[in-house]
Amino acid sequence: MDAPTGLSRQILVATSAITVLAGILVFFGTYLIYSVIVAVYPSPETDEWLTSLDLAIFAALVLVTLPIAAFVALRLARRILDPLESLARSARQIAAGDLSARAATSEKALGETASLVADFNRMAQRLQDMAADMALWNATIAHELRTPLTILKGRLQGIIDGVFEPDELTLRRLIHQVDGLSRLVEDLRTVTLADSGHLDLRIVPTRLARELEEIAELMAPDLNSGGFRLALDLDDIIVDADATRVRQAVLALISNARRHALRGTITISLKRRDGTVVLAISDQGPGIHPDLAGQVFEPFVRGDPDRAKETGGNGLGLSVVRAIMDAHGGSLRYRTAPGGGALFEMEFKSPVAPQGR
Repeated sequence: MDAPTGLSRQILVATSAITVLAGILVFFGTYLIYSVIVAVYPSPETDEWLTSLDLAIFAALVLVTLPIAAFVALRLARRILDPLESLARSARQIAAGDLSARAATSEKALGETASLVADFNRMAQRLQDMAADMALWNATIAHELRTPLTILKGRLQGIIDGVFEPDELTLRRLIHQVDGLSRLVEDLRTVTLADSGHLDLRIVPTRLARELEEIAELMAPDLNSGGFRLALDLDDIIVDADATRVRQAVLALISNARRHALRGTITISLKRRDGTVVLAISDQGPGIHPDLAGQVFEPFVRGDPDRAKETGGNGLGLSVVRAIMDAHGGSLRYRTAPGGGALFEMEFKSPVAPQGR
């Protein structure tokens, strides 16, 4: 016999024993008091303390109260134990690897028991979601790593076999693949650390306009060669932020625009808005499809998978930016720019230092 049935029996036995004990105590307690009264005020009509009629009455009361106690005990045990039995079965199934198991309850279950089952089911659902996310992450990471590793192995094997000459062009292509792997690993590291709450930031008063001007100066030649130009609209604002991480986020957004946007102007603006600071980066189209607009910040989601593969995107850029903004206590939003392009807004909610150089 399993544990829940034994517990039900224990509740039934305990309730019945308590009922009988209470009856005995009440019965004999009554007669104890009665005997004292008789001793103090004797009655000539009675000369026996406990008569056969009294015993018969007591036996009848016990026979009546025991079934009632058993019925009440069974109903109470069912209300308490049915959800707990379901919870115990589900816990054993989850321990065995079946994360889809859920505990069941009924409308008659006690409030605390029903709350316990609901909390358990939420925990089980979260475990299942985490396991599914982990499996997806593992499969996606393996897929992302497979292509550059296959290319590296093939090229290196070709050099060993004499198929490829180890000239400068071949080595540069190999380094390009290694750079792609390095970016993927660093992006994964950033997103993972942010999700676990361990992304370290060095928050200091930062003049964002100066940082953005340096980024624009650094990227302008490369962007110009690709048919893009940078336009800056910056207010001189000092924000408590990690300059290195902000640079990483801005570079990711600009790189994303270069891969997906039409050739034209990429605008970087920095403005105050309702007590916050908004760093916005926009392009001239075509923007993100409405069906994907709510998913673009999830890892490995690409707006245009074919073009992302051609340009070296790994689907983590926007996830990295969101992770950095979350670590700053800010937010990242997407909306369609007035000209129809993509507009990403990084909102810093940290205290803003006084303006001035």
